[in-house]
Amino acid sequence: MMDINVTQGAESYLAELLAKQEVEGIAVRLFVTQPGTPYAETCLAYCRPDEVNPEDEILDFEQLRFYIERISIPYLEEATIDFAQDRMGGQLTIKAPNAKVPKVSADSPIDEQINYILYSDINPGLAAHGGEVKLVELVEAEAGKIAILRFGGGCQGCSAVDLTLKDGVERTLLERVPGLAGVRDVTDHTETTNAYYK
Repeated sequence: MMDINVTQGAESYLAELLAKQEVEGIAVRLFVTQPGTPYAETCLAYCRPDEVNPEDEILDFEQLRFYIERISIPYLEEATIDFAQDRMGGQLTIKAPNAKVPKVSADSPIDEQINYILYSDINPGLAAHGGEVKLVELVEAEAGKIAILRFGGGCQGCSAVDLTLKDGVERTLLERVPGLAGVRDVTDHTETTNAYYK
């Protein structure tokens, strides 16, 4: 179960906002943009029933429901959502101490460890070239787990992407994530180890 604290004031305030939307079953989506980086922002958004992602974690409170984006979960541990009344009406605040650096350890699931390294170490470097890399899925292979990655932005169709993937990203992930056997680009559908060198 997630450790997120929503004060009574924040719950009432958010429930009021939801009621004003007049949409049956509307809830609140909670997520972190650029988690695990110095630019992490914790965000709240309306979540209509047709916008629910089946992978979302659900947190039910007395007056409302939160849908929490799965990838954001480790970054939202120990978060507090509060509403402070003031003369101007009041202000909603979200404190998420782990948004920039989540609690990831050797015991964390492999996908969380990979995402943490991608967000905190690899993507800031690729961002200089307008690129980023995301974990698409983990697949089982004889040797162990293989991380399927998707390169986006400036990395897509870049002739150096093979070198970047093989040398930088793969080496970093294999060194730091125990149990990871290999890394593949989602656009590379071949199983052979030499597939990186076209």
